[in-house]
Amino acid sequence: MLDKQLLERILNTALESSADFAEVFVEDKAQSTVMLQSNTIEQAINNHTQGIGVRIAKGYQSVYGYTNSKNHEDMLALARDLAKSFPGERARGEVTLGTMKQGKAHQIKRMPDSVDMKEKVAIVKRANEAARAYSDEIKQVSVSYMDYVQNVWIASSENIYVSDQRVRTRLGIHSVASDGKDMQSGFNGPGGHYGFEFYDTFSVEEAAKEASRVAVTMLHAEECPSGLMPVVIDNGFGGVIFHEACGHSLEATSVAKNASVFSGKKGEQIANPIVTAIDDGTIENAWGSANYDDEGREQTRRVLIKDGVLNTYMIDHLNGRRMDEQSTGSGRRESYKFAPTSRMSNTYIDNGDSTFDEIIAATKYGLYAKKMGGGSVQPATGDFNFAVMEGYMIRDGKIAEPVKGATLIGSGKDALKKIDMVGNNLLRAQGMCGSLSGSIPTDVGQPTVRVSSMTVGGRKGGNA
Repeated sequence: MLDKQLLERILNTALESSADFAEVFVEDKAQSTVMLQSNTIEQAINNHTQGIGVRIAKGYQSVYGYTNSKNHEDMLALARDLAKSFPGERARGEVTLGTMKQGKAHQIKRMPDSVDMKEKVAIVKRANEAARAYSDEIKQVSVSYMDYVQNVWIASSENIYVSDQRVRTRLGIHSVASDGKDMQSGFNGPGGHYGFEFYDTFSVEEAAKEASRVAVTMLHAEECPSGLMPVVIDNGFGGVIFHEACGHSLEATSVAKNASVFSGKKGEQIANPIVTAIDDGTIENAWGSANYDDEGREQTRRVLIKDGVLNTYMIDHLNGRRMDEQSTGSGRRESYKFAPTSRMSNTYIDNGDSTFDEIIAATKYGLYAKKMGGGSVQPATGDFNFAVMEGYMIRDGKIAEPVKGATLIGSGKDALKKIDMVGNNLLRAQGMCGSLSGSIPTDVGQPTVRVSSMTVGGRKGGNA
């Protein structure tokens, strides 16, 4: 880390101008990556990165720069150059930092940077063997392992001076099944704000088999019928639709510029009253959790939608200025190379009152989307198009035959109002979210929910 005196010098150098805000973000990160493809370890590397980012703002305008130089004069020169963006007399007094606050949550039992690479490779090989052993129809398996220890220090002219350590690890298993004519894939990617002890909290073999189970099941599935129908979206990664189609539209990045379908909607009914949605960066050891956001503010539990009413947005410091609102601790960034902006952490639809069996039984005909895949969204409108990785038809209140090739088409604002049943089986799953401030770890989640009517794309005629 940089000592307090140097951080104060950088901040005060940045404020030798008409700027009214300055911030320094210091990062030191050690990461391990293991990649396996076709039964071969193709990559097993450790890398280490460090650097600082400096941001200066005046009103709504800001500039950002970064360097990985360890030379103190280079850091001061960066701040001096950025200050030139706001010519004029100094607008702020001298910045004096107080006592540094340090994050204490998300305790780690076994630091991954203390674990021999052989143990990490062994995890990957176990997953590969289990995925392949599931069925002779599994023809290809790729496995990725990642861990990192990211130490950050954040100081700003807003009386912020904190340090935080983020320790994360994730295992990704991708299985491909083939019968010689068709190919289908399955994926499973458990992760968390844990050290190497994470791999004692679940079965690596079962996680790998799950990826292969999806691939084999879809290999023997029929083509999905198309048309307008009720859709039951399962828990866990099913929450990716809310994350993409609604969550991004609740970030101040778009809301502050009136570029969101939910701009100016605070206090209005935007969803069925049975829907409550939360973004919670404090969940112990969750993939998207931290003690502080990347602007140095404490992470909190943000109730975005309460009983269908838009309660709050996810707000970072500078966009909060535009909105005349306080930060909600939602400023995040991939690394020191990115300026922060408002981002999600662990975002999910909260539990409702229905059981899974009740939701299925109440659906005479429709699609059961057990596992979601990738998709695309237009943030300004919330219009989305998502692939269903594993789907089944529902007939007469029962789960029937598996179907492949299904896509869900709609808009977030409409889907929120059409959710007419919410389950009591909340589950979260892990993903990486890309936006203006880079790629960051986020949890998505929900209980099983039913959307009363949604356009389903498929290769088969409707109502088959």
